[in-house]
Amino acid sequence: MGKKIVALAGQPNCGKSTVFNSLTGAKQFVANYPGVTVDKMMGWYKRDGETVEVVDLPGTYSLTSYSPEERVSRDVLLKEPLSAVVNVVDAANLKRSLYLTLQLLEMEIPLVLDLNMMDVAEGLDISVDVPALSRELGVPVVATAITHGRGREDLFGAISDMSRSNARTSVAVSELYPDLQDALKELEALLADSSSSGGASLQGTFPLPWIAVKLMEGDPEVAALVRERAGDDGAARDILSRAEALREAFERERGMSADLYVSGQRSRRAAAIAKRCVSRKNTEKVHVSERIDRLVCNRFFGPVFLLFVIYGFYYLSFIQGYNLTHYTWPVLAGFRSLAESILPQPGIIELPLLREFVLWVVDNLNALLNYIPIFFILFALIAVLEDSGYMPRIAFVLDRILSRFGLHGQSTLPMILGGVVLGGCSVPAVMATKGIPDEKSKLATILTLPMLNCQAKLPLYFLLIGIYFNETVRLPLLGEVNQQSIVIVFIQTISLLFVLPLAKILSMTVLRHKETAPFIMEMPPYHIPSVRGVLGRAIERIWLYIRKITTVVAAVAVILFVLLQFPGLTPERRAHYEAEKDRAVRAFLGKAEGKRLGAGLRTEKDVLDLILFQQGYRDLLKSGASAEAKKAYGARNPDFFEIVQNKKDPEAKELERELKKLLAFRTNALTAIRRERIDNSLLGKIGRALEPASRYAGFNWRVNVAVLSTLAAKENSVSTLGALYIKETGENEGAGGEKNTDTLEQRMKRQEGDLTPLHAMALMLFMVLCPPCLPTIMAIRVQTGSTGWMLFAFFVPLILGLLAAVLVFTGGSALGLSGFEAMWMFYLIPLTLTILLGLIRTRRTYS
Repeated sequence: MGKKIVALAGQPNCGKSTVFNSLTGAKQFVANYPGVTVDKMMGWYKRDGETVEVVDLPGTYSLTSYSPEERVSRDVLLKEPLSAVVNVVDAANLKRSLYLTLQLLEMEIPLVLDLNMMDVAEGLDISVDVPALSRELGVPVVATAITHGRGREDLFGAISDMSRSNARTSVAVSELYPDLQDALKELEALLADSSSSGGASLQGTFPLPWIAVKLMEGDPEVAALVRERAGDDGAARDILSRAEALREAFERERGMSADLYVSGQRSRRAAAIAKRCVSRKNTEKVHVSERIDRLVCNRFFGPVFLLFVIYGFYYLSFIQGYNLTHYTWPVLAGFRSLAESILPQPGIIELPLLREFVLWVVDNLNALLNYIPIFFILFALIAVLEDSGYMPRIAFVLDRILSRFGLHGQSTLPMILGGVVLGGCSVPAVMATKGIPDEKSKLATILTLPMLNCQAKLPLYFLLIGIYFNETVRLPLLGEVNQQSIVIVFIQTISLLFVLPLAKILSMTVLRHKETAPFIMEMPPYHIPSVRGVLGRAIERIWLYIRKITTVVAAVAVILFVLLQFPGLTPERRAHYEAEKDRAVRAFLGKAEGKRLGAGLRTEKDVLDLILFQQGYRDLLKSGASAEAKKAYGARNPDFFEIVQNKKDPEAKELERELKKLLAFRTNALTAIRRERIDNSLLGKIGRALEPASRYAGFNWRVNVAVLSTLAAKENSVSTLGALYIKETGENEGAGGEKNTDTLEQRMKRQEGDLTPLHAMALMLFMVLCPPCLPTIMAIRVQTGSTGWMLFAFFVPLILGLLAAVLVFTGGSALGLSGFEAMWMFYLIPLTLTILLGLIRTRRTYS
């Protein structure tokens, strides 16, 4: 017996995903349909000893060729060997839902109608005559309220019955479209003739009445299908030219296009069926959803309410989510400690390459995995917005504004995730664009999202603002104000003033020929999201994030490691550091010679053992170990233990003092080696090679290296600067061995005396516009399905960022402006551009 495949089809907000989850449980996985970026949700269940595969088709209002979701759904329905198709409809909105049902009937597929959300319909005093609806459509109808488990077993039974019978009910297209009756019959005859003359694959695979209707609608995908399968080229040309002539004749006679007539007839038939099968007891009762919408969709209160939602979204996900990382980080740090214990131990100034490499990769992955709590809350909140029904309201409230800039109402959520409020992340933001039905707006959103202020950019902003913008200025009306707060507001808003005009320019130029879907705004009733559904989707999206992104980060970490480590030190410099180490070790051994506690200190290996013993003891103290644990640790080597404890014994105190000197040498030597290795590395050389050109943007070689490191992850900017602005000799250890608290800000001030606030402002503006990191680049590749758009998303921000930095630094230097003054002058450019482009009205056109 062959595999049984069942597809779920339905419009958005009909509860289709809930039905899918109910049928398949935890047995689910996500893939992509070949050649497109649409997610393919699949699962399975066992029934009567058989395994049934379930495909959850993308939610779609129609089966035209406006969007990838519609084309994917149609291809699966027509080309896959389906045992049954379950059309999930919203019982509370039957008239609207039947529009898709009639199209499914035209395709002559084994159809089962799932009249879902009966609980919502009952709450509205709506009654549906299920037997009458079944007779009207000629298909089995099952009434369900899946969120409460009602009708689940009946649905299983209906699917099983349909899989066995494989009954294919169709709608009489000649009756549904009476004014096209003659044209459809003529096209069917031409299609049948072409099949009998060599195009049998067309008639045997696809219903000819459906093809005839689609040709009258002018569907380009079906026209391509006819060219491919309708016998010879001559027959295909004859069919398509005749279809075009029939469409033109119909428009001349009726004064309307054939596709609008077809759409109107479906709507009228759906309304007629709903009128006969649906009754409402209390027609004057206003549903709670309508009462809520009077407020949240109000022209004035709606945007205010949305601002509160956005702030709550930001507060819960980024502020509270960041707090959760305090609990997850110890787990990740523990994993790193485990890796440290397994890997080859370091020498006095020797760091094994394997150890350095593995810890580098682990650190890069940990930096990304540490955001999982934030992303989990993000994805859970997205699910809440989707399941509650508020997501379409967001699109409704903001579409009027965003559409002026080539964006879509549903661009709002990705922009929130990307950092409209300081602290987003471009990766989940790009992933969230899959819900935008308009391809032009979707691409405009994806290509501009990286310019928003993701959380990874914030450390560099705060570093530079803390160093260079800490003075107080007097502003009109505001009085004395600290520069820091003003610059933060500037950085926050300047990103949006780049995103909006760039999106408008893209939609008017390179995206002008992209498909645009009709903006259909349907307001589903509000629902209380289920905990299971919200958590299930959050976990599913987190797993996708980990699977798709961490592999990329690991690969990039390897590349950066090579670029930062090789070619390494020259033989002469290695010999120099070895000689310095030998002198320091001999000096320590000389002090230990002849002492009671120095009996076990005879070789360099003994000295290294003491160093590692001391490090282990300090780690033990940091962990808050008990007295018994300390005693057990000391029993490993009582002499070493007495030295590192620094007790009253004069000999122990002297050796402990000498050990601190050796540790200070070791720390400073390792720091110097790392700095010299970076200076001599391929990435360091690239940074210096770029300096003659980058100086016009105010970047020196260290900034160049930091900028290059952000291609892997924006977080790398500050960590790379921390590695480049290395603590100088004597900074790392105080006289008593305590760690010096010298900060990166202090080191940058001291070691970069030539850097000014103007340099800092240029660097921050570049960071606002800089190319997306590699995980975001890969997310863009996944969502667009195009290497070309991926490269576009990389190079356009790079060019814009460099131009902005050059304009601010070189222009500001020529005019003698400070960084704070240049900020105000530059702000006028994107602000003016945003206002002017917003005044240009563009209409959505549909292909």
